[in-house]
Amino acid sequence: MTAALETPPAAAAATVSGLLCGAYRQLVGVCGALTVTLDDPAPGFTRTDVSGAELTKDHEALEAFLAAEDARIRTRYDHVPRRDVAASRALHDYAWSVGLLMSGVWYLTGRVPRVRPGDVRVDLASGAFGVTPGPDLACLPGDPAAALPGVLTVPHEEALRAELRIAVADHMEPLLSAIGPYVRRGPRALWGLVADDLVSGIWYLGRMLGRETDAVRAATALLPSAVPPFPGGADFRRLAGADGRQHPTRTRMGCCLYYTIRPAEACATCPRTCDAERLRRLGG
Repeated sequence: MTAALETPPAAAAATVSGLLCGAYRQLVGVCGALTVTLDDPAPGFTRTDVSGAELTKDHEALEAFLAAEDARIRTRYDHVPRRDVAASRALHDYAWSVGLLMSGVWYLTGRVPRVRPGDVRVDLASGAFGVTPGPDLACLPGDPAAALPGVLTVPHEEALRAELRIAVADHMEPLLSAIGPYVRRGPRALWGLVADDLVSGIWYLGRMLGRETDAVRAATALLPSAVPPFPGGADFRRLAGADGRQHPTRTRMGCCLYYTIRPAEACATCPRTCDAERLRRLGG
C-alpha cells in the first residue's frame, strides 16, 4: 500500500498527537461525508455531547444517542423509524466514521492510530463527531514516526493491517455489546456491519482521491476473507455496464436498514439489491 497523499514528516510534529492532527485534517479535507472536528487533549464536552466510552457504560447516554438518531430520521425523511432501525442507523454512522478515522490514516500515511472510545465524542444535536488525537500509533520500520515516544514498530505490511483490524475491533466490541439489544441482531450480523463500514470507508476515500482501484485493492488486502471477529472479507467483484465499463461492487454482510426508510434509495451494496439494480445505481 502506498500513501495516497503527502504527509508531513515526523520531525514537523513533536508528538504522535501532532502527527495525527495533520493526518485527520487531510482526511476531513478529502472526505466530505466525514463530519469530524479535532478536540484539545482535554476536551470540554457540552451538554449535547456524549463520548464513545459513555455509550458503552452509561444507559442514559446510549438512550440519548439513539433518541437523537430517531429525531434526525423523523426530521430528515418525514418517517417514523422502528426502534431497531434508529439503532442500526446510529451504529452504522458511528462505525463508518470512527472506522475511517483509523483506516483513513492508514491508507493516507501507512500508519495506524488507535482511537479509543474515550477519544471520540458525538454531538447529539448535529450527529457530528469529535476526536482527540491519542498517543498510540503503529508504523513500519523506516518511518520517521518510529522515532517518537510510544510508537509501535511492526515488521511488515500484513502486521500493520493486523494492527488496524485489532484497533477497530477493540474500539467497537464494547459498543456492540451495549447496543446489540436495541439493534436486535446477533454478533455475526453486528460484526458484519462493522466489517462493511471498514471496507466502505476505504472504498469511499479512494473514490474521493480518484484512486478507486487502489482503494479496492487495499480494502481487499485488509479483509481478504473472514478474520475474526469480522465474519467475511471485502469480496469485491466487477459488473460490466452496457457501455462496456467495469464497476466494482460488493454485497454488504450486514444491513444498516436504510431500505426501511427509503426503499427506492437503498444503497448499491445493500444485500437486498440485485446486481441489475446495483448496476443502474452505479451508472452502468
